[in-house]
Amino acid sequence: MKYDKILNKYHIKKEVVMKKLFESNNLNYEEISNMISNGSLIIYPTDTVYGLGSSIENKEALDKIYTVKNRDKKFPLIALLSDKKYVEKIALINEINREKIKKLMENFWPGGLTIILDKKSIIPSNMVSNGNSIGVRIPNHKISIKIIESCGGILATTSANISGEPSPRSYNELSENIKSKVEIVVDDDGILKGVESTIIDMRTTPKILREGHIARIVIEKIIGKVK
Repeated sequence: MKYDKILNKYHIKKEVVMKKLFESNNLNYEEISNMISNGSLIIYPTDTVYGLGSSIENKEALDKIYTVKNRDKKFPLIALLSDKKYVEKIALINEINREKIKKLMENFWPGGLTIILDKKSIIPSNMVSNGNSIGVRIPNHKISIKIIESCGGILATTSANISGEPSPRSYNELSENIKSKVEIVVDDDGILKGVESTIIDMRTTPKILREGHIARIVIEKIIGKVK
């Protein structure tokens, strides 16, 4: 091909991503864990939309998420967790709000509520746009929880779409463009909710930043009035 001849002439290497496609009923969690530990990216189903994830411990992989999505680095990634016990590994809980945060976790996790907290130093700055906070959530999806747990209980995640395109609710809605740039793709034959999570900032006075899957009125029944 003419393109390949040009690459050879100028000694330019063409990046080839060695992709591993897993069916949801035949997942090798150990292999997925090893690949992610070594810097691979993964496209996997969550309870809302398909997610694009990486290890929080690999800064190059985190940068690659932004490159693959063509995402502006001013928009932070969130941390999807497999269990509540990982929250305080990566985030600080304001003691004033501890009981309210506990109630939110008990009532809406796993599920469509992202809680914003102050981050700990374990979270790399390039994951959170050089900010001081981190969004955390446990998805209500058995396969994603198992994948996340196999990778240490925490995955940096965003939606698996090129920025500006619709978020994919099924494997068939994933673009070939983004699949071709990622090492691991999990094919789940289910249709996801397609509704974004609600985001609530619990660092100081509780404030809803985005109303999504869980309505404000439902949250207020649990912790009282919020901004």
